[in-house]
Amino acid sequence: MDEAASRREARSRLELHAIRELLEAQRRRIQAYTDLRRPPSREPAAAPSPWPAPSASSGQDVLNALPMAALLVTPLLGEDGTVRDALYVSQNAAAQAYGASRLPEASLPRWSDPVSLFERFPALAETAVPAMLARAFRDRTPQGPATVEWLVRTVSGPVRLNDEVRVAPCGEHLLLTWERGHRTRMTAAAQKLMRTGWAEWNLGDLHVELSHGFQDVLGLPASRTAPTLFDLAASVTSDSLPSLYRTLYDVILRKRKATCELRLDGTGERVFLMAAEPVRIAPGSLVWAVRAVLVDITADRRRRETTACAEREARRQLERAEAVTEVADVLREAVLPHFQDELAAFGLDAAAVYRPDAREAGVGGDWYKARKLPDGRALIALGDARGHGLEAATLMAKLRYALAGLAYTEQPVERLTHWLNEVACADGTESTATAIVARYHPEQALLRWTCAGHPRPVLLRDGLAGQLPDPVDGPGLTLGVLPDSTYTAATANLQVGDIVLMYSDGLTERRGSDPDRDTRRFLTAAERCLAEAPPATGHDALQDYAERLVARLDGPHREDDATLLALRRIAKD
Repeated sequence: MDEAASRREARSRLELHAIRELLEAQRRRIQAYTDLRRPPSREPAAAPSPWPAPSASSGQDVLNALPMAALLVTPLLGEDGTVRDALYVSQNAAAQAYGASRLPEASLPRWSDPVSLFERFPALAETAVPAMLARAFRDRTPQGPATVEWLVRTVSGPVRLNDEVRVAPCGEHLLLTWERGHRTRMTAAAQKLMRTGWAEWNLGDLHVELSHGFQDVLGLPASRTAPTLFDLAASVTSDSLPSLYRTLYDVILRKRKATCELRLDGTGERVFLMAAEPVRIAPGSLVWAVRAVLVDITADRRRRETTACAEREARRQLERAEAVTEVADVLREAVLPHFQDELAAFGLDAAAVYRPDAREAGVGGDWYKARKLPDGRALIALGDARGHGLEAATLMAKLRYALAGLAYTEQPVERLTHWLNEVACADGTESTATAIVARYHPEQALLRWTCAGHPRPVLLRDGLAGQLPDPVDGPGLTLGVLPDSTYTAATANLQVGDIVLMYSDGLTERRGSDPDRDTRRFLTAAERCLAEAPPATGHDALQDYAERLVARLDGPHREDDATLLALRRIAKD
């Protein structure tokens, strides 16, 4: 046994000893209280005068004096001497009241002379009553109580009767008595159903009164001797002893109600709530007994623990979501810049709109970039990393910053896209992304671009929208799918006023939709937004156009990030 276990065992012994001392001290106080109030010895009283002889009482008077319903019956014997029937001779007032409360008026024929019990109540012949009558007559001993359930057919329907029946010899007759037994059974059933039992422990003579369900609630065998308070203390787990001692201390010495929770050895994880109160000899006097109700609250405790666990998990998830949101906000500001007039020197105006997936934390796999390069050209790109949330955002950031560094090599966009594919392939099998990578040559007003599995850019010219043609060798593979993939570039000459739109598929695709139809819807929306309010010069006007276009295409059925990057050629200053 390790040191910690030894200390726990020693502490339990001390707590049990404290409970024993508390109970024994109270028993001594009760004994002292009783001794102080012992009446003084008295001289023998003179012999009492004889009681007057009792007057004769009728049998009916005796029946009516009984507190329960009673019938006086005469057994009818068969040729073999056994009881085959019983004559219904008389009933008392309680039986009449019972019949009036349970049976509708006129449901039974009136009677005056003795009548067969089983003719008047045929259903009784199928119960335990005939056997009880026979044994009482044969053995001359009381029988019962026995639970008897039977039906009486009345004009308004059958009536179910449920009683505790007793039969006792009464001279030449048999006395059949009954009480409504369902109340006692309902009490026992309620205790079992609610896992509740009560007990009263007499502290003076150690007598114990238990409810029928007490030992069943505690998981004790019914044959076991009723447990004393110390027996109960010896049965609980060591962690329950301090609270049990405080409860008994409050009830016995402070004379007030108290509650505690107990776990009993051998009952697994079952938990009991004990609510106790003092029972006094007289108002203001010492406590004579402890009365308590024990309730099995295991199911409630488990529900509370499950709820508490769910609340803790919800708090952790909320804290995680808040942390992710904070990270997402910082990341979004870092990788999704806002454009002003930094590209004006190249004869370009740029605007961007980003709508994160509502199910995520405010940032996903979409990214874009538009910046000037040392060679006097501009890098323009838009991509969409696979997945959602921070995992997609992490891959997106890797690709975006990798491209920003690679672009300084002044290599053509075909080579940049090839290198970007190698970065994605090296990151892992799940690290895939689509992208448009472009470089703008201001001296020629030329846009050279590659496509890695991404929707093609759209050109708006003279109010009409159309996709830019694919590169000669077609669009390249998605980034991260196959190492050493090659990409070819396409070119587009831009006129003053032309608008190039690059977008992620989250802006157009919907579950179960056709990609071609989604593209046509995008082209139609681009034209209509332009026709409704042609953008004036300046960044703000282009930003307004982009916002209106995204608002027209966005909706409640979007399941991914949505990004739009708009470029317009303007006249150089």
